Amino acid sequence: MAQVTHGIRAILSSPLFYSLFQRLVGAERFRRLFVERELPKGKGMRLLDIGCGPADLLAHLPDDWSYFGFDASGAYIEQARRRFGSRGHFQARLLDEAVIDELEGFDVVLAIGLLHHLDDAQAVRLFRLAWQALKPGGICITVDPVWHEHQHALARWIIARDRGQNVRDECSYRRLAMQVFDRVNSHVHQDMMLIPYSHLIMRASKPQASS
Repeated sequence: MAQVTHGIRAILSSPLFYSLFQRLVGAERFRRLFVERELPKGKGMRLLDIGCGPADLLAHLPDDWSYFGFDASGAYIEQARRRFGSRGHFQARLLDEAVIDELEGFDVVLAIGLLHHLDDAQAVRLFRLAWQALKPGGICITVDPVWHEHQHALARWIIARDRGQNVRDECSYRRLAMQVFDRVNSHVHQDMMLIPYSHLIMRASKPQASS
């Protein structure tokens, strides 16, 4: 995983400072808009959040959804457990094929702010894990900073200082997803935070089971 964790970026490794920074830049607005715009509206859905951090998104999900969050940071997972208790299932470990085999299939797999920390081979493996975890007809949704034309100067400056060292343009992200998924849609969003910022949201769909 390619990321910078020294200097001021090291502060964001702390769950407390990470959550504070997120609130200051408008992450709650992002999460609310993301759930409203991007997630399906069905009842009783199963959602897998890969690289969930402190699982702040869970506060915006329907109560009847089943949430499973995985993160390599024990500190983030401990914060999630303190905040949400039995509302979700949280594991401080990397997700792999063996773990997925032990779980029932998911309607939605999320990887928010994760791909830009991964090199190409790691990113393709992530999509393979998502495919394995999804039920037929399920969707994998990723969100990452993105380079694009006519980008706001402040957005570009902020993204250049991200801990993740593999920020890509839209086509490069799509090429990775399409090594695993045939159906991939993507869109650049610039209105989801309180500060100028550019997100790429990708939706990769697993086909329905053939009858």
